[in-house]
Amino acid sequence: MDVPTDQLLLRRAITVKAVVTPRWKEEAQQQLQAQINQLDGQLQQLELQAQQMINELKKQSIKIIGAESAEPSEQVQAQIQNIQQQANSRKSELLEQKNQILQQLNQVQLFQMEQEVEQGQIDSFFAVQKGDHLVRRMQVEILLRDGVIEDIRGEV
Repeated sequence: MDVPTDQLLLRRAITVKAVVTPRWKEEAQQQLQAQINQLDGQLQQLELQAQQMINELKKQSIKIIGAESAEPSEQVQAQIQNIQQQANSRKSELLEQKNQILQQLNQVQLFQMEQEVEQGQIDSFFAVQKGDHLVRRMQVEILLRDGVIEDIRGEV
C-alpha cells in the first residue's frame, strides 16, 4: 500500500460489538459451555495423571525396599507431596478459569435482546494527513448482527 508523502499510515484498534440476538446468545452459550467441558476434561486428566505418578512412585519404592508392607521412604513421601502440591496448584488455576467462564455464561444469560455487547478488538491501518482529527479517526467501531456487519461507526 503506497501512501503519499503528505500522509502517514497508522494502526488503530477497532472495537467490535455485537447486537444480542437469540442466535448470538445461543452461540455464545455453546462456546462457553464447550470451554467448561474442556476444563472439566483437563481436571479429570490432571487427577488421573497425578494419581498414576504417585502410584508409580509407590511401586518403585516397594521394589527398592523389597517389602510390600514397608512405608515409602521420606524421599518418596516428599516426591509424592510435591506431585500433590503441583497438581493442586494446577487444579486451582483450572477451577479459577472455570469460575470465570461460569460468570461469563451467567452474564450472557442476563443480556437483553438488541443490547450491544463488546466482543473484542481488531487492528486496522489507516492513512492520516494534515488537518485530520486524530482522536475521531482513532475512535472507530464495528457493529455485528449475527456475524454480519450492520454498522461502521466513526471516521473511517
